[in-house]
Amino acid sequence: MKKELRVIGIDDAPFDKFDPLQKYVLVVGTVYRGGSFMDGLLSCYVEKDGDDATMKIIDMINESKFKPQLQAVFLDGIAVAGFNIINPRAVYNETGIPVVVIIREYPDYKKLFAALEKAGMKKKIRIIKRMPKPVKISNVYVQNIGISLEETEELLRITCSRANVPEAIRVSHLIASGIVDGQSRGRA
Repeated sequence: MKKELRVIGIDDAPFDKFDPLQKYVLVVGTVYRGGSFMDGLLSCYVEKDGDDATMKIIDMINESKFKPQLQAVFLDGIAVAGFNIINPRAVYNETGIPVVVIIREYPDYKKLFAALEKAGMKKKIRIIKRMPKPVKISNVYVQNIGISLEETEELLRITCSRANVPEAIRVSHLIASGIVDGQSRGRA
């Protein structure tokens, strides 16, 4: 793999999950050359706890001038805007670009599935159950679609230059939180 291959990292902005007036959440994607240079910025809004994240992300990528150069899509977890679950298989199938879900800690599926059932979102459990089991690489867990585990390891080696997560995700997080809160905060 080339050191300057282009990837996109996607993360959502902070939001108030208890504010009934906040219906939409900002999602940011940064296009990176490896782990060194940011080449572009994409964004969209998704419904809080909605069902539109998968299609909005697919459209954001497919309508981008950067799409022909992208070698991988990094997702910071499988959900944005609360329980707006992303279907990584659909993102891969509709964009033709491999998808790697980055997870900091192994998910508590029992707790997650109980919360989804309680919220009346039982159908979202199927998306999660159809994903490969998270595998630990370095200090994160990954779920890879359309790319081998060996290639995923190499991709992480190239793109994780300043943190345990790819630069594209780290910078998406900084930008999204900076826009919403007026300054960046937390970690991706």
